[in-house]
Amino acid sequence: MRKAKATLGVGLVLAAGAATAGGAEFDWLAGHWCGGSAERRIDEVWLPEAGGALLGMSRTVKDGATESFEFMRLVPAGEQAGFHVQPDGVAPTLFVIAERGEQRVLFENAAHDFPNRIEYRREGDALHAWIAGPGDDGKTLTIPFEYRRCGG
Repeated sequence: MRKAKATLGVGLVLAAGAATAGGAEFDWLAGHWCGGSAERRIDEVWLPEAGGALLGMSRTVKDGATESFEFMRLVPAGEQAGFHVQPDGVAPTLFVIAERGEQRVLFENAAHDFPNRIEYRREGDALHAWIAGPGDDGKTLTIPFEYRRCGG
C-alpha cells in the first residue's frame, strides 16, 4: 500500500513551459518533466489550464516495465478546488490548496495517511516536488522529487 501512496509524489510531480495566454495561475506547471535515474525514469506531463482545471499524468518505468502511473487534476477555484490525485487507477484523493505563491503550491489532506502534504516549486527549467507525512516510526518522512524539462 505504501508503494501506491508514494506514487502520489511521483505523480507530483509537474511541468515546464511558459504560461499560456490568459495568465492562468498554475500554468507554470504545464509541459513535460523528467526525473528519476537511468534505472527508474519518471515522466510527468501537465496540460495548461482549460475548462477550469489542469490535467496531468505521470508514469514511472523501471527496468523497461511500468512500475506505476498516476492521473491528476488541479482545480484552482470553486467547489472542486484542490489537487485530485489518482495513483495506479484507485479512486481519487483530494488535497486542498493550503498555500500558493509565485510558481509554488502546497496541498494538504490531514486525513490521508501518507502522504498528507504535497508541494511543487518551479525554478527556471527545474521543478522541485516533495511528498511528506508520518513515516512508519511516527516521525515525518519527506520524499523529494527533482525534475527537469524533457527534451523532445
